Amino acid sequence: MSAARLFFINLFLLAFVGLFFVFEASTVESFKLFGHQYYFFKQQAIWLLLSGVFFFIIARFKLDFAKKYALQFYLLAMFLLILTLIPGIGLKLNGARRWIALPFVTLQTVEVVKLVLINFMAFLLSKKLNLRSFLFFLFWPVFLVMLQPDFGSVMILVATSLIIYFLSGAPFKKLLLLAAGGAFLALLVVLLSPYRRDRLMTFLNPESNLQDQSYHVRQITLALGGGAWFGRGIGNSLQKYSYVPEASSDSIFAIIAEEVGFVGSTMIILLFAGYFIFAQAMVRDKNLTKYEYLLFYGILGWLATQIFFNLAAVVVLLPLSGMPLPFFSQGGSALLMSFVASAVLLSIAKHAKIKK
Repeated sequence: MSAARLFFINLFLLAFVGLFFVFEASTVESFKLFGHQYYFFKQQAIWLLLSGVFFFIIARFKLDFAKKYALQFYLLAMFLLILTLIPGIGLKLNGARRWIALPFVTLQTVEVVKLVLINFMAFLLSKKLNLRSFLFFLFWPVFLVMLQPDFGSVMILVATSLIIYFLSGAPFKKLLLLAAGGAFLALLVVLLSPYRRDRLMTFLNPESNLQDQSYHVRQITLALGGGAWFGRGIGNSLQKYSYVPEASSDSIFAIIAEEVGFVGSTMIILLFAGYFIFAQAMVRDKNLTKYEYLLFYGILGWLATQIFFNLAAVVVLLPLSGMPLPFFSQGGSALLMSFVASAVLLSIAKHAKIKK
């Protein structure tokens, strides 16, 4: 069986397992808010269907237009971020402006920006390794996303851009300086923001104030501990009963771990590993251009970074940052863009020349 077919199978296994656990994790919240347990499941299923349509369309074609119009796509993405911040156009939920209300759907613009920025950085750095241009074009999405605010997405944008910058041939010392500078600025932002500072203090001392800032971490820990080796069983989670906040979105892996335990969680992590292994296998014998190389591994870097940050936060190795788990977390924009990114990977592998 070809690597492309294995990648395709692995992708849809991830998606359908993710859809199943969205149902498992969201039944209580769905019933509480909408009077029946299928609301979030139906929404996610519709987005999965739409994502599949986009995947099959995009994967068929060579994506020369993505390179040709990289700057235009970048400017359009910045325009979308600006629209998000305008009252009456952008939706404000829980104190943040991260969404645009379209006629039939709500779009979280930063999910589009992640892929657009990867494409633009691949285009920019495939032409010339220029630190000033790199920082200039990275600044604007970071600045606009910080205004929403969405610090977790900013970390993903910066980390992914640094991965592409490194892959483009940047000296390791320069990359270390950039990473150190970015870490310093991130720490400064955290310390100057009361709620981010509280999250950091909660991470460092999770036993403090268990009914307030530490509540989320405490409930996640209880879910993980309750799962033990083999889990409580499918459908038997206790923490999804309004204990774990964002049980079907950012914290979904805690509910998964509670129901299927360490063994089942490991199998899901192996599914994620298979995604990257089969993606790499698709281009093992292909001669990628520099742009294709940076785009391909930039996408893998983005997804790997986001998976790592999400899982590390759930197992309390990092502070909670509000990042969705690709293919699993409830949320249509993230699911759609993960499928579009996967289609780009398949298209690159399909149309790249074979090494002689």
